[in-house]
Amino acid sequence: MTAKETLSESPVGASLLAKASSQSTSSLNDTPHSRAGSLPQVSGPTLDFADVSLTLGRTTILDNVTFQVQPGSVHALVGPNGGGKSSLIKTLLGQMPHQGRLSLQWPGDPGTIGYVPQALEFDRGLPMTVDDFMAAMCQRRPAFLGLSKHYAAAIGEALERVGMQDKRKRRMGALSGGERQRVLLAQGLIPAPQLLVLDEPMSALDEAGIQVFERLLGDWRRSGITVLWIEHDLEAVGRLADRVTGLNRRVLFDATPKQALTPERLLTLFSTHPRSAA
Repeated sequence: MTAKETLSESPVGASLLAKASSQSTSSLNDTPHSRAGSLPQVSGPTLDFADVSLTLGRTTILDNVTFQVQPGSVHALVGPNGGGKSSLIKTLLGQMPHQGRLSLQWPGDPGTIGYVPQALEFDRGLPMTVDDFMAAMCQRRPAFLGLSKHYAAAIGEALERVGMQDKRKRRMGALSGGERQRVLLAQGLIPAPQLLVLDEPMSALDEAGIQVFERLLGDWRRSGITVLWIEHDLEAVGRLADRVTGLNRRVLFDATPKQALTPERLLTLFSTHPRSAA
């Protein structure tokens, strides 16, 4: 097995928690975390986007997108609605066709990819508890049979990390939007990932949830996990990201937060028709 996995040749898949290789399957039971919030030290991959393009009908969604995400870094992807951010993530997860090349360069054997989607809505009458949802996302055993012994401790610890341990028996539809988003963050931790893809994880969080997320982001960076993070909150990006890519169909800048989040570059980024790359 090589240390370099090319996603355009081997799609990761469309599940909420994708695995880059069946040989890399692991769980928090295999690598226990401490309640203090520390995570096992890992080596995240490098992500390479090389001339990635996506056209649906006559509409260009992505136009020769090229940038690199460094291993173990928190890399933010910012831009206007309709600028192609979520589409780029879907191409990475094998959900959309594309031209160009996407690749992961692993330091060793391919690892595990965690994915946290945008906020999900649940019918208030749906009899699915937090435990049921976590079981459905994190184990192969049918959720109606209860938590697998192999994953029970891992699920409990992940929910504790996001402050949802005491609401495991609540129905998903009865939770607030911020509480549901915390549960989505928890499912992204099982199995323990080396790469985390976050699609606007702060969109539904309240102030307490934002503090939980920011603490987790620091934990992920210190543990060496590579994080690709779509976010609209530019103030948070400026404080928390190591690097920022501005995307409006094409890459308009790729720089440190201080260099990227200038008034001139943001004006160009959020224009309906970007004038030129910066």
